[in-house]
Amino acid sequence: MSTATPATRLLDPASLMRIRSLELRARIVVEGFLSGIHRSPYHGFSAEFSEYRQYVAGDDIRHIDWRVYARSDRHYVKKYEDETNLRCQLLVDGSRSMGYGSDPAVTKHGYAATLAATLGHFLSRQGDAVGVTRFDDRIRAYLPARNRPGHLRRLMLTLEQPAEGRATAFGPPLERVAEMHDRRGLFVLLSDLLAPLDELERRLGLLKARGHEVLVFQVLDPREIDFDFPATARFSDLESGREHLIDPARARADYLERFGAHQDRLQGICQRWGIDLLRVRGDAPLDLALHDFLAARTRRGPDPGRARSNLRG
Repeated sequence: MSTATPATRLLDPASLMRIRSLELRARIVVEGFLSGIHRSPYHGFSAEFSEYRQYVAGDDIRHIDWRVYARSDRHYVKKYEDETNLRCQLLVDGSRSMGYGSDPAVTKHGYAATLAATLGHFLSRQGDAVGVTRFDDRIRAYLPARNRPGHLRRLMLTLEQPAEGRATAFGPPLERVAEMHDRRGLFVLLSDLLAPLDELERRLGLLKARGHEVLVFQVLDPREIDFDFPATARFSDLESGREHLIDPARARADYLERFGAHQDRLQGICQRWGIDLLRVRGDAPLDLALHDFLAARTRRGPDPGRARSNLRG
């Protein structure tokens, strides 16, 4: 007898994907998550004055409060809420391989886009600035991190674009992303990561060397993990178009060995750079992925270069 509640069933990916509106899906996941923890520690965005901090070289002198200087003989600048909150850029893999799903209703790209939309909705509602970058072998769409009226809707429209890009290539897109962001922030990469890892390692290292916080979601279809296909079938490479007739029973052991080696190397790369690697299956409820995101950020704590973050988990 099933013990799933209506809310639990609604958060199931197959049920969620029946909802055409990505924004509605994200809202359902966030509200389901909040109702599950029985608290709501969020506040709206405000760019109103928050506090002072002492002037440091490089600050805009227009923000110096001269009346405070007259009283204290020290230079202080006004600090605003949009300076203290988190800035997050969602990096979403839109290559053709992300269009795969053993359950046609739940592709990896659909899951990753819904997860990115969920993170965007969650962070926006607590006052953080969120942007999105869609890429395959190059950047296909870019929306800078903002938190202002209408921005969340633009973010959703960007995420709704289909996975029609070419092969995944981490090098050029992530290098360009690093060049575009001087201000420290959080980068969340969402991809199946089933591509050569040399370029990924170099570019993740570049982001970390520039002081950014990085978190990686590896989104995989269940059958990519266990290779549990029932019969001989023709397998098509979504990125190259090549087809192969494969007997899963004979190929499974070799596949799992190669897949395991790839995963071990990926884990090692993330550990070397101090990056949380969160693996999610396409059949896992989205609120669990949101929970893992918050848990990872709580473990890491705030970045030394960031004043504070409103994230709570």
